[in-house]
Amino acid sequence: MSKEKRLTILRWLAILFVIGLTIVLFLNRESIQYLEQFGYVGIFLASLLTNASLILPVPGVLITSAMGAVFNPFYVALAAGGGATLGEISGYLAGFSGQTIIEKAKWHEKLEGWMRRYGSLTILVLAFIPNPAFDIVGIMAGAMKIPIHRFLFFCLIGKVLKMLVFAYGGFILGNQISVSEGTR
Repeated sequence: MSKEKRLTILRWLAILFVIGLTIVLFLNRESIQYLEQFGYVGIFLASLLTNASLILPVPGVLITSAMGAVFNPFYVALAAGGGATLGEISGYLAGFSGQTIIEKAKWHEKLEGWMRRYGSLTILVLAFIPNPAFDIVGIMAGAMKIPIHRFLFFCLIGKVLKMLVFAYGGFILGNQISVSEGTR
């Protein structure tokens, strides 16, 4: 079997895996929240799973906010950011597998220009901004053959910073609710 044929098969397997995982996670999105009962490991797993879905949003930052009110927000952010980063591998794999499809999309030129011009900073900033479309960045990174370790490193920084905002937001909100209930 030629190298090109093996690569084509690998790309198809990657995209089928990502599509299947996305469907399973979307159909079971309510069950993911029960992982939080396992503390930081559960937060990590819930964040990994909510970020592994492709395009279909599963609200992982809500779990981060809620857990920030219960656990140490710094460690919640580390667990959620780490899980979210590993979950983004699905987008990277989709880009790797669907390179020729990606190049025809309207947003391709603009995002590719940003990624070529600003490099890893684009990944970091877009990982920090709360949006369900970060999968597109992973897809582009995979299609552009950006080394996965570089993609994951800058994704981790952005995701942890974002999760810090949500975890501390949940912590502050949780304290406000506790204080207001105590004054009644």
